[in-house]
Amino acid sequence: MSNTILLPIDLGDPASWEHALPRALHLAEGGVLHIIAVMPNFGMPMVANFFDDAFVTQALHDLGEQLTAWVNTHIPETQEIHPHVVRGRIYDEITAAAKKLNVDVIVMGSSSDNLLGPNAARVARYSECSVFLARG
Repeated sequence: MSNTILLPIDLGDPASWEHALPRALHLAEGGVLHIIAVMPNFGMPMVANFFDDAFVTQALHDLGEQLTAWVNTHIPETQEIHPHVVRGRIYDEITAAAKKLNVDVIVMGSSSDNLLGPNAARVARYSECSVFLARG
């Protein structure tokens, strides 16, 4: 088994994790499972100007609470788990987290609209570690 696994999830889309989670738990058995939820940027600077720092801070806090609730529901207590909430481009944040956390493999669901296509392809292309795409 691998020692350190990164599982990116979209809390609003169970397809992003329902097939990937069992595989990530299997690979992380006896090791560490990092779970990352990415809050995307607002896109164009003109749009971002409508959201002040307090709004962004609160949105990240809310996402963190949702991720904690998800972890408490879906992850066995015996598994060492480290949840992370970040903001930015999905694929950039996933590959940066994998590098920073020195993970052995990224396990991603491949049937999610947010992780399918460009994001999964870019993670697989630019990640310095192996990427496991769990198909539904």
